[in-house]
Formats: sequence, structure tokens, C-alpha cells
Amino acid sequence: RASRVGRETVLSQIVQMVADAQRSRAPIQRVADLVSSWFVPAVVFVAIGTFIAWSLFSPVEPKLAFALVNAVAVLIIACPCALGLATPMSIMVGVGRGAKSGVLIKDAEVLEVMETVDTVVVDKTGTLTNGRPSLTEVLPVKDVTDEELLRYAAAVEQNSEHPLGRAIVGAARERNLELHAPDEFDSVTGGGVVGVVDGKNVLVGKPDFLRSNDVADVESLSNDAERLQNEGRTVMFVAIDGRFAGLLAVSDPIKESSPQAVQTLHDLGLKVIMLTGDNEHTAKAVGRKLGIDEVFAGVSPQDKHERIKALRAEGRVVAMAGDGINDAPALAAANVGVAMGTGTDVAIESAGVTLINGDLSGIVKSVQLSRATMRNIRQNLFFAFVYNMLGVPVAAGVLVPLFGLSALLNPMLAAAAMSLSSVSVISNALRLRAARLT
Repeated sequence: RASRVGRETVLSQIVQMVADAQRSRAPIQRVADLVSSWFVPAVVFVAIGTFIAWSLFSPVEPKLAFALVNAVAVLIIACPCALGLATPMSIMVGVGRGAKSGVLIKDAEVLEVMETVDTVVVDKTGTLTNGRPSLTEVLPVKDVTDEELLRYAAAVEQNSEHPLGRAIVGAARERNLELHAPDEFDSVTGGGVVGVVDGKNVLVGKPDFLRSNDVADVESLSNDAERLQNEGRTVMFVAIDGRFAGLLAVSDPIKESSPQAVQTLHDLGLKVIMLTGDNEHTAKAVGRKLGIDEVFAGVSPQDKHERIKALRAEGRVVAMAGDGINDAPALAAANVGVAMGTGTDVAIESAGVTLINGDLSGIVKSVQLSRATMRNIRQNLFFAFVYNMLGVPVAAGVLVPLFGLSALLNPMLAAAAMSLSSVSVISNALRLRAARLT
């Protein structure tokens, strides 16, 4: 059964996204536009001045012929083709190079801003970790069996899209437990889920979420919860009919590429901060393993958004990486939002960069790609500026007093030189295809 065809397919959308980015304009393009707006009138003025000077002071006859030829040579060699190609060629090749490495750039401005990023903020689940957690422990209180605790929690989590919820449901099905659909269901962002299963009110989530719903004795298994959290587990608390029923511990392994990616980001001079809704013990355990600079745990989606705004207010240029719907506000608030391609559509839509493989090393690639592209653009602009600054005086004949008429530039040679400058800019931009992204 085909659920998406033609333009609606993911591949088609990726192709369209890359094409749109390649056609977009980077802010640095304004430099070339500004220079061109002054350069073109200046060249016309120089050409007129060249014609007048040669028509009056030409050392050889016919003066008007030499005046016309030299004026035309000035106009030809000063054609700002290279200046106009400098930025868009690098953007086009750079965006294509990124797509080849699994880094999709939404527009050229994102590529330019990424170069100046000094702080990378990451979510934990699905970004640093695999995002495919599995249930590791079931700890019920007295008078509640393992199967009962897991069955009620999994029944409610059937309607949840959170990876931790899917891990609970998967474990229940592996044990062949019968899961009834909840009569009522609600998901509280940053808290947990609640539903009615077989006439019983079931809550699954953080301890504060249970306390806010008047569940008592949540601390009865606090020692076990702390032990599991220190081991890097994510612990979820379960209540049945207003009574604390036990704990479920889920483990989400760190991606193999995450340690090296964090180290490379540090080598690039970037600060790495983790913002996660998980508890402090689990978050700090992961942070220690990866060498993350700062860890903020128990952060709600609104808190993530405010934290990003605070970092920007401090003067930092922030790239935020996340994969869930909870990360969308923070992705939109950052200078550059980086979405994992394995994440939700809302997160991807809010981001300026999408990593197809959902791998943190993609952020490293995007930073390296941005720096390489912007360096290439500056090389192109420098070459175009210097070429015109040197070529126009030569075409005007300033070297004739030193080397005689042999120093004059034939209009055909001026045309060839102008074309060569454009070819040089294009060739330099194409070097980006071989840029090394680790």
C-alpha cells in the first residue's frame, strides 16, 4: 500500500529542500551587491575618462580609435561576473556537499550563521542516545505484582509517542501481557501520561507529576530510584487509583558516535550544553560519560525555550539539536536549529538543519561545512575584487608610460581574461565537493 507518492515522498521533499537552499541568498551576498552597486557606475566613469584621456593625449594616431578600443576594454574586463558568481556558486556546491553527507541545509543564511556558532545545546533522548530505550527493571510496591504494574503502565502508554513509553509497551508485549485500550488518555508535556484502564485511574511519569495529582508515598522507593538513576537509567513512577504502585526503569544506550562527536565539537572551540527533561542523576551520569560542559536536567519545553533565549541574551550564538516535539520551541528560538532526521516532523520543520542519520556527528559536519563554505566565499570575493582592481587600470592603459603600446590590453584579451576570472571562481567553488567532513 502506497501512503505517499510523487512530491509527497520523503525523497522528493529532500530533493526540494536542497534545491530551495541552493537557490537561496546568503547575507554575505549583500556585500557583493553593495560593491557592484558602486563598482558598475565607477567603471562606466573610468571608461568615459579613459576615452577622453586617450582622445586628447594619445601618443599615436588615430587617437579616437585608441580611445574607443581602450574604453571598450575597460568595460569588458570589468564585467562583474566573477563578483556575482562568488557567493551563489559556493552556496550551491556547499549545500550539495552537505546533502551528500546527510546534512540538509534549509537556506543559505543558516549556512552562514552556523560558522559563528560558539555554543551547541543538545537534548539527551534520541540525540545523544539511540532513542530506542528498553525496559530494564520493574520494581512494584507490596501488594502489586510485576505483571500488574507493567500491564497498567503499558496500557496507558499505548497512546504515547514518547520513546520511553514505547519501550514499556514493547516490554509488555514481549511478556504476552493483554493490554486494554484506555478509556481516557492525556499527555502532560514535561510531566507524564494519565489514563483510565479497566476503570482504574493510572498515572505514569515524574514523581512531581504524581505528587501534583495527590499521589502519596511516592518516596517509598526513592533509594532504588536514585540507585538506578546513578547508573544512567531513566526511572518512571506509576500510580494506580491514587496509590503509588512502583517504578519502571528504562535504559537508553548512548550512541557510539556521541563521545567522539562531543570531543570534536570541543576541538572546534564549541561549548556543549545538555538540556533534558530527564532527572538530574540520569542526566549527569550521561554528561560525565560524554564530557559535556554543562548539564541542566528536569527542564520543561518552556524552560528549554527560555534557556536558549538566555544564552542568546548573553551574546552567545547558539545551535540547538533535538528530535522531539518538546524540542520544537527551543529549535525555533536558537540561532540555528538542528533536527535529527529520525525525530518528529514538528522538530524538523522548526529547524534550519536536518541530519538525515540522526547522528550528533552531523553537527560536527555542519559546522565544518559552514566554515569551509564561508572561507570559500571569501576567497572568491577577494579574487573577484583584486582581479577587477588590477584589471581595470591595465585596460585603461596606465602601464603604457612604462612599457609602451605593448602594454595595451586588446578587447579580445580583456574578454578572455574576464571569462577566466569567472572560471577561476567556479573552479574554486567546486573544490568544496572534496571538502573533508568528519
